Amino acid sequence: MNDSVGEVTLVVGDSDTAIAYGSGDVPVLATPRVLALAEQAAVVAAGDLLTEEQTSVGIHAEIHHVKATPVGGEVTARAELRDEDGHNFRFEFTVTDGEETVAYGSHRRVAVNRDRFIT
Repeated sequence: MNDSVGEVTLVVGDSDTAIAYGSGDVPVLATPRVLALAEQAAVVAAGDLLTEEQTSVGIHAEIHHVKATPVGGEVTARAELRDEDGHNFRFEFTVTDGEETVAYGSHRRVAVNRDRFIT
């Protein structure tokens, strides 16, 4: 199996908060934004698994958001490929703010032909 890993980092801004996303009323990193960050990391990890004609699309996610991150905090999402079955990929991810876990979970993506998918 391919040892595909992807990482992305975010400095939390006002547009990343629960207030901005409408998912809460406090100025901390929103769970939907955490999930988007985890998906971005999985996209990076899936890159080497795809042909030029392919892209990957998310089909399932499970997330546990366990720690608040204030505006100005920096988080890094890391997604690791755990299972590959044809065009289906399963990743496990963690989001950390240095030493502490902010969120963790799993994410499934499937490879599709880019042109056929958008038409």
